[in-house]
Amino acid sequence: MSLDKREFLQKKKEKLSMGGGAERIEKQHAKGKMTARERLQLLFDEGTFIEIDAFVKNRCTRFGMDKMDFEGESVVTGYGQIDGRVVYAYSQDFTITGGSLGEMHAAKIVKAMDSAAKVGAPLVGLNDSGGARIQEAVDALNGYGSIFYRNSIYSGVIPQISAIMGPCAGGAVYSPALTDFIFMVDKTSQMFITGPQVIKTVTGEIVTSEDLGGAMTHNSISGNAHFMATDEHQCLASIRNLLKYLPSNSMEKAPATECLDDINRQIDELDDLIPDNPNKPYNILDVILPIIDNGEFMEYQPYFATNLVTGYAKINGKSVGIVANQPNVMAGCLDINAGDKGARFIRTCDSFNIPLLTFVDVPGFLPGTNQEYGGIIRHGAKLLYSYSEATVPKVTVITRKAYGGAYLAMCSKSLGADMVFAWPSAEVAVMGSEGAANIIFRNDIAKAENKAETKKKIIEEYSAEFATPYKAAERGFVDDVIEPHSSRQRIIDALNMLEGKRQKLPSKKHGNLPL
Repeated sequence: MSLDKREFLQKKKEKLSMGGGAERIEKQHAKGKMTARERLQLLFDEGTFIEIDAFVKNRCTRFGMDKMDFEGESVVTGYGQIDGRVVYAYSQDFTITGGSLGEMHAAKIVKAMDSAAKVGAPLVGLNDSGGARIQEAVDALNGYGSIFYRNSIYSGVIPQISAIMGPCAGGAVYSPALTDFIFMVDKTSQMFITGPQVIKTVTGEIVTSEDLGGAMTHNSISGNAHFMATDEHQCLASIRNLLKYLPSNSMEKAPATECLDDINRQIDELDDLIPDNPNKPYNILDVILPIIDNGEFMEYQPYFATNLVTGYAKINGKSVGIVANQPNVMAGCLDINAGDKGARFIRTCDSFNIPLLTFVDVPGFLPGTNQEYGGIIRHGAKLLYSYSEATVPKVTVITRKAYGGAYLAMCSKSLGADMVFAWPSAEVAVMGSEGAANIIFRNDIAKAENKAETKKKIIEEYSAEFATPYKAAERGFVDDVIEPHSSRQRIIDALNMLEGKRQKLPSKKHGNLPL
């Protein structure tokens, strides 16, 4: 090959690497944002990222597109390694036409998606785009549709992760919404269907982009996002961390790591953690963190539906998905948002062969007209459905209250829990002692001379008999009542026993989740 041709290739690649040019890269940096290629270099193990389709260009010549002075398209695609495992990614380049999506932009993403599914590798999308490329009209819309279709059919096949690194508006938001996980960066990323100006014109409401679709809005109010980072570096590091808990595809298990935390470690502080007063709260993280390996817990949706804690951890070096009631918030009651959050998390874990560990302290579903009118029956049913459908190993630990339908919804034996442990402080019942006594013994209390004393005595007698784990254990709904300090040992033993679990659901096209 002649030197001229090699020099031509080198110059072409140098221009490609500069995206929209030095001036636009400078503007990107001034906003506290990295370029598309800089993000990919940080996401992947050093020196492993291989770019594909770098030379692909848009074919639009209308509305001045033929005069645009840049090489390539407004998205970078390729594959590399993260902790030694193959991962595919695309990264939208805001320095080229504002990262707008056109026909060939979409074609590059679609090719990366198909390749990831073919080899069984996770897909990471780094979104930073002004939306559809208006000059390309229906070709751009068709491009979005092709991406949405693959997001849907590859759901549950390979992990799909979206990071919102800048604006994401209109139809563009639906691709992230169809993926398994959404990361957002505080103060620099936004998602919304219609922007502030359109809202002001149509409804008269005045709202900022940040309040409408910023990271905290979607992490705490809408529940559309699952993780929030303070900057892009932390966001990319968090994606790398999440992948440690996930398999590459639905045919594999998550990679195990060497456990440097004693599997026989006893946790004496758990013996005195549960307050004697059943109405006094405590922090469920004080239960979770000592039990898991090295206290390392990647909490999922930590700002949304905080009455239910969800997240990933390692126990004996193996990934588990944890679901737990939080007595510190609304006494641990289940509500509409908790139903959605829990169901989504459970189904994600089940899709990717991650065992479920559930900690139960739940007095019931949250009462009130807002909840009933908002459809708590339907949203709560999602939790029941998801646990019932899950075929991964399911271990449940009842720490205190387990009342009524909410007890059933939190991975009870009835919903297919493989192993249910209860602490001596557990209360497995239809309802609390006082409520039950008021219903069952209301006539006796009404006839008594000293109603208060009689009521107190009846409640104490009822509690001693029924506010315990032993009636449930007598029926086989609790497999064992264990001392809290032995929880880590017993959970590890149960998960080891369930390692070879095989369960098949009845043959069907798919179930009908109560959406």
